[in-house]
Amino acid sequence: MTQFDAIIIGAGIIGTAAARELARAGMSVAIVESGSPGSGITSAGMGHVVAMDGSPAQLALTVFSRSLWRKDAAQFPSNIEYESPGTIWIAADEAEMAAVGAKVKSYAAAGVSTRILSAQALAQAEPNLRSGLAGGLLVSEDGITDPPAVAAYYLQQAQESGAVLFSSRAIAAGDGQVALANGLSLSAPRIVLATGFDCSLMPALPIQKRKGHLAITDRYPGFLSHQLVELGYIHSAHTLESDSVAFNVQPRSNGQIVIGSSRQYGNDDPGIDGEILEKMLARAAEYMPNLASLSQIRTWTGFRAATIDKFGKLPLIGPALGVSDDPTLWLAVGFEGLGITSAPGAARLLADHMLDRESPIDPRPYLPSRLAKTKEKA
Repeated sequence: MTQFDAIIIGAGIIGTAAARELARAGMSVAIVESGSPGSGITSAGMGHVVAMDGSPAQLALTVFSRSLWRKDAAQFPSNIEYESPGTIWIAADEAEMAAVGAKVKSYAAAGVSTRILSAQALAQAEPNLRSGLAGGLLVSEDGITDPPAVAAYYLQQAQESGAVLFSSRAIAAGDGQVALANGLSLSAPRIVLATGFDCSLMPALPIQKRKGHLAITDRYPGFLSHQLVELGYIHSAHTLESDSVAFNVQPRSNGQIVIGSSRQYGNDDPGIDGEILEKMLARAAEYMPNLASLSQIRTWTGFRAATIDKFGKLPLIGPALGVSDDPTLWLAVGFEGLGITSAPGAARLLADHMLDRESPIDPRPYLPSRLAKTKEKA
């Protein structure tokens, strides 16, 4: 049996970020992944790095993590395609424009730089938006990236710091041991499940799959300069009871445009749902009519891993106590649509907890132990 300080199960962007952080801290780390690193849930996302204010704890984690992205940016290789075009939150009418003020205050309290855009300034920033929009809010330091390339980069850095990759499927984990499908057995006092929506190793995990659709166009340089999101997006993202779509488009460095987004609850079919895809594209065209005339070269689906507790639908980061009585099991799951953004911040929180270090943000809102409180109230 091979002994490590920590075993990370899952080599998506969350798992590889955690492996890099722990290995850099001097821990001996094993990474277990049956597929290509970054090829699962990580590969299906838009790749945005955003400050999101759905709740104070969500804002704290995303702002902290975004700051780590920006620190890393200068050393990223070109294939990661990290850029900071900024996000513009679009106000369709005066009622939504009035809500911008509250958003400005929450961002300002978190140290996030923003700028309110009038209707005229919005039209100048993004000429392909339809006329008649009330304005928007520019969050200038938000970024975009290529998630699978980042996962590969994190994995490489973890391996350079001594981490070992095991290309096999974990079939059992607990009591300090991980059994692999290839017959190997690994041992560690800390086993981190960074398995996205896959709960096979811990069926008690309160994780739900939330299906999403995306489309990408051919190259149209200059058509779009910022990531654009309608102000109704946060409400859509927190709706668990019904299918929803929201306007969300993102420029790529090569001139392609990623079009989103949709959310479906209770739909495990990975195939394209023509009806909701049509609604998503129609919603995008309501904001940017000329999008309808652009050539789309690919559409795809993916599944977000969403927590379903009553504490703000936040990720689970830390010891699994509250879900499991096994003190060797740890969690880094449930990031919903913010796994890319949150990866380096979540990795830091995990390492801080394992090494008994003080964290730059309060780690308590993300601890799995909050789920025990949910059970007590039930």
